[in-house]
Amino acid sequence: MEPVFAGRPGYRRLYPDLPGMGKSQAPSSIAGADDVLDAVQDFVDDTIGDAPFLLVGNSYGGYLARALTGARPEQVRGLALICPVGTEVLNAGRTVPECQVLRPDPELVDSLDGRLAVEFEAMSVVQTPETLRRFRDEIMVGLDLADTEALSRIQQRYQLSEGPESGARFERPTLILTGRQDGITGYFDQFALLPHYPRASFAVLDVAGHNLQIEQPELFGAMMLEWLDRVAVEW
Repeated sequence: MEPVFAGRPGYRRLYPDLPGMGKSQAPSSIAGADDVLDAVQDFVDDTIGDAPFLLVGNSYGGYLARALTGARPEQVRGLALICPVGTEVLNAGRTVPECQVLRPDPELVDSLDGRLAVEFEAMSVVQTPETLRRFRDEIMVGLDLADTEALSRIQQRYQLSEGPESGARFERPTLILTGRQDGITGYFDQFALLPHYPRASFAVLDVAGHNLQIEQPELFGAMMLEWLDRVAVEW
């Protein structure tokens, strides 16, 4: 997100790691999606209170962000979803394209060692030194810190007991970005979210997988800035 704000001062940014990710602890009391959402709610109460804010969710975080928006519709002034989990939460039920590398660099991949090589090759649609750098610095660090035992426990109850779109429609500026080659969350299931978000721009970016922000950075930045502009007009 930081490249988006490089030329857009005045925004306070908070980047919470979900329980079991980064350095956020996930004790045994965090046993499923409802508990994770409660932890996010506590984070908002502790750091933001009742002030208005913008909300961005990535992947499974996009699923939780939709639920948080439903719980705080007057407080969330704008919602952006990046490669979010769509209508199908569980992997087996998702409609996703086959994994496809459109910009391969076999020599680059061969130069990597161990888990970095495996993870980068599995997730990358664009293989360049720059996408590798950002994958290593922005994504791999999170994978290395993850509490895999806690995440496995949470995934046993991966669905919220109440669906994110079970309440009233969200009538504020929204952005939903998906990757055409995203083999993890796909792009098809997210289209069904549009009736609940009547102010949503919806985009499927070609030559982009689950990490579209580093594979299509110019398009990503332009669409995020346009979303910020729409929000600012109506703040």
